[in-house]
Amino acid sequence: MEDNEEEDLGVLDDQRSIILHLLSQLKLGMDLTRVVLPTFILEKRSLLEMYANFMAHPDMFLSITAGATAEDRIVRFVEYYLTAFHEGRKGAVAKKPYNPALGETFHCSWEVPRDRVRPLRSQGPREPASRGPINTQQQDDPSGTECYRVRFVAEQVSHHPPVSGFYCECPERRMCVNTHVWTRSKFMGMSIGVSMIGEGTLCLLEHDEEYVFTLPCAYARSILTMPWVELGGKVTINCAKSGYSATVTFHTKPFYGGKVHRVTAEIKQNLTNTIVCKAQGEWNGTLEFTYSSGETKVIDTAKLPIIKKKLRPVEKQGQNESRQVWQHVTKSLKEGNIDEATEHKHRLEERQREEERQRAADNSPWTPKYFSKKGEGWIYHNTLWKSH
Repeated sequence: MEDNEEEDLGVLDDQRSIILHLLSQLKLGMDLTRVVLPTFILEKRSLLEMYANFMAHPDMFLSITAGATAEDRIVRFVEYYLTAFHEGRKGAVAKKPYNPALGETFHCSWEVPRDRVRPLRSQGPREPASRGPINTQQQDDPSGTECYRVRFVAEQVSHHPPVSGFYCECPERRMCVNTHVWTRSKFMGMSIGVSMIGEGTLCLLEHDEEYVFTLPCAYARSILTMPWVELGGKVTINCAKSGYSATVTFHTKPFYGGKVHRVTAEIKQNLTNTIVCKAQGEWNGTLEFTYSSGETKVIDTAKLPIIKKKLRPVEKQGQNESRQVWQHVTKSLKEGNIDEATEHKHRLEERQREEERQRAADNSPWTPKYFSKKGEGWIYHNTLWKSH
């Protein structure tokens, strides 16, 4: 039902000359939002779907709320956060996901076996009481074990600037996360920098806690030869109620020597300014955590089991859902028919422009289906915290 395969293709010589031509027209620091990139640089999925891959370890996500103390919960959140990036970046070659069309949506879910969710550290296994009529969808799970269901929805809520909203929830664990991201790309010579502007909020209703977090920048390096992605910048995670915060630094590789994909993190209790946990390693390799107790723990992202997301087949998707919107471009790219893919993409873009002109003529601004604007951000209509 679900095709997640990404073939690794280097850049071919005739394609290289197109990129050279494209680069010759760009100026340093130029905003790439409106630059049309050649189709062969495209990854065969939408940016909205790529955001769903931040949830490739939903068992670690669901374990956060089971932490016995506020300290334990933020530590679990940081463990989850540091492992959330490697799955979205599967292949060795950096490619650009499709720019979502305004109003494009992406839906998926995960079935997480209950026994995979880490229980409380201090009190042995404990099953949380089921709240309300949430079906654990036993029949969906072939192994017969009971599952938690995690649901994800993303929507492109604005075109200029390009803002995506995404929301993820597990009602049974009484936790959800709401995020809005605005991507801005910049040309930097032999690399392209992408800022992810915006923030997310993780709500743990059981503890009445909110964790506000930001996202790193991404860089596509050596775009002429074998492009690869690295993350950079400092992100923060903050829980106002418990007074814990974390700083995560994604280190870009120095020009000479130095390791690639390095990340360091520090969790502290703001009131006492005490560091309770430190982490270091590679976000797509091995991460080592050192806790205030003197304990250490190593997480190897390559060995973490991945729970596959579930989607409805393309033919059953609505006309604005990512895989439905992009199906012809994707099919042509898979068949290696670049010209045809470019043609399909051009048609989609033309249709968007036409719809935009029509809205301007009718003076009817776009209204997103699932999110509404609140201050600088966008909030999902039906968040868990509203329904409790």
